[in-house]
Amino acid sequence: MRLSRRLRRAGKAILTHPTLVATGRRLGLYARLTRLNRPIGALLLLWPTLWSLWLAGRGHPPARLFFIFVAGVWLTRSAGCAINDFADRHFDGGVPRTQNRPLAQKSLHPWEAWLVALLLGIPSAFLLALLPTLDRWLALIGVALMVSYPFLKRWISLPQPYLGLAFGWGIPMAWVAVGRQLDATVALLFVANILWATVYDTFYAMADRPWDRKIGIRSTAILFGEYDRLVVFLLQVLLLLGLYLLGRDLQMSWIYDTGLGAAGCFAIYEQALAWKRSPEGCFRAFLNNNWFGAAVFAGIVLNYTLVH
Repeated sequence: MRLSRRLRRAGKAILTHPTLVATGRRLGLYARLTRLNRPIGALLLLWPTLWSLWLAGRGHPPARLFFIFVAGVWLTRSAGCAINDFADRHFDGGVPRTQNRPLAQKSLHPWEAWLVALLLGIPSAFLLALLPTLDRWLALIGVALMVSYPFLKRWISLPQPYLGLAFGWGIPMAWVAVGRQLDATVALLFVANILWATVYDTFYAMADRPWDRKIGIRSTAILFGEYDRLVVFLLQVLLLLGLYLLGRDLQMSWIYDTGLGAAGCFAIYEQALAWKRSPEGCFRAFLNNNWFGAAVFAGIVLNYTLVH
């Protein structure tokens, strides 16, 4: 009994030691900086990469490429979040949804965001070394897109399509990694992803529109104005049409089309969520796009699994 009590006291003393507590809080701030507590961004980046990987591999991509790209997505997305928060550190405090971010609260120094991004770049570079040479050149363009995107919101009214370029850069990289040549098929998939990113990030921007106007952040939500839902609906139609034409080009079956049908249902649901343009509804519409991406991926996987 005495030994047990001593062990419990020792354990409690260790867990409550000021140095350990301070370290835990610091790590928690870094986790928030890199959005480890909010995986939605990584999933929206991951789905189109997996679409490309499965389509390029005709349903049987090498397992090692799956792990490389999944890890790469999470690392680069986390680094991108750190850079984004550095760029927005003087603006996030003016938006209720982002005012608790570590740099906005000055819980972390701005230089720490760049340090975190650079540290995350080290394992990313090791993963990149496992890919073909062309992928390494493509990665340089991807890094440029990732770093420049957060700063464009002050200068252009269409940052959402530019986000689509950055978030879709895994598409050509996965295509090349499997051994395919860059062609019109992967170009169509890439354009479809730009449309998709514009859709979900416009919903995201609609949630922040009143505050973005005040602090001078530009977005498609502000540009589209009262026609925001109509334009997003048209973009959703074009997105589904592009994915359908992609399926026809690759001779996909009705199973793939069923996945697109499910994705279309999610798109309609997003319109319903954003119908009143409430910040809560628009943000839920943004989050719902995870299921859109998952539905398309399920259609791709099941097509190659069930059709011989």
